[in-house]
Amino acid sequence: MAYEGILLGMGNPLLDISAVVDEDFLKKYGIKLNDAILAEDKHLPMYEEMTKKYEVEYIAGGATQNSIRVAQWMLQIPGATSYMGCIGKDKFGEEMKKNSKLAGVNVHYYEDGTAPTGTCAVCVVGGERSLVANLSAANCYKSEHLNKPENWALVEKAKYFYVAGFFLTVSPESIQLVAEHAAAKNNVFMMNLSAPFICEFFRDVQEKALPYMDYVFGNETEARTFSKVHGWETDNVEEIALKISQWPKASGTHKRITVITQGADPVVVAEDGKVKKFPVILLPKEKLVDTNGAGDAFVGGFLSQLVQEKPIEECVRAGCYAANVIIQRSGCTYPEKPGFN
Repeated sequence: MAYEGILLGMGNPLLDISAVVDEDFLKKYGIKLNDAILAEDKHLPMYEEMTKKYEVEYIAGGATQNSIRVAQWMLQIPGATSYMGCIGKDKFGEEMKKNSKLAGVNVHYYEDGTAPTGTCAVCVVGGERSLVANLSAANCYKSEHLNKPENWALVEKAKYFYVAGFFLTVSPESIQLVAEHAAAKNNVFMMNLSAPFICEFFRDVQEKALPYMDYVFGNETEARTFSKVHGWETDNVEEIALKISQWPKASGTHKRITVITQGADPVVVAEDGKVKKFPVILLPKEKLVDTNGAGDAFVGGFLSQLVQEKPIEECVRAGCYAANVIIQRSGCTYPEKPGFN
């Protein structure tokens, strides 16, 4: 099977500014532990304050980009993955390009001259992460870039597409173009619920893309928010996963599969009207560095087996392996070679 360009991701490339902070810092900026939000004006001074007050690390991030990089790492096949998103013409943008090349991902960035490369404050308290994203250039992605022949060629080549829900706030028309292409070609189109605020405030664009989703990923908090928004009156993650999998589909080629992670609790997989649960690899608390990128890494590991047409059990096992590696390191980073067999 030819793996070149088999998996394509689209999303918001962000440079993570990661630091271990304290509860007072979270309180000062009104940040909830384990949340993921978009920066408002009140948050803008925090980036500067973090670099002055704490020891920060700069790590190439952005949810989709993390998942694609992890899938690439797990596959160990050069150029198996591609990625598109928007960066600025600046130092951080150059850093991002260098980082992606090293990771072996074929990136086609749209470079915007008016806005700086997007950043994401990763505030770590007790190993748990809170994310505040200042999209900047990432917010400038346009479907015109996607439609350029050299970029659309990546779409034509791919058989699997993954887009984090965060991209719904930036370019729903790009998502729609790729989703419709995937349905027409019987390819596999996948998205992530990504954050409670996406389910709450971007419900319309999320619902428009949902019929095209062959796989829906998310965590328990996002699943419960999705349920609440749709008036399902259930907090039961298994029920919610089933209901999402049964949402009407645009194409009948693939049945929708819902995959919900629950931290240290089992992964819930709903397909064909049935639910299966898979235990995760438990990690002693003292080995946990931070949970930043854990969900992204799970998806990356999962996708690395899916594109090889492995059974769902193997996809979940690879996802759990990748997440376990990432939470023992700072940010979404990994050793040179995976130890997954």
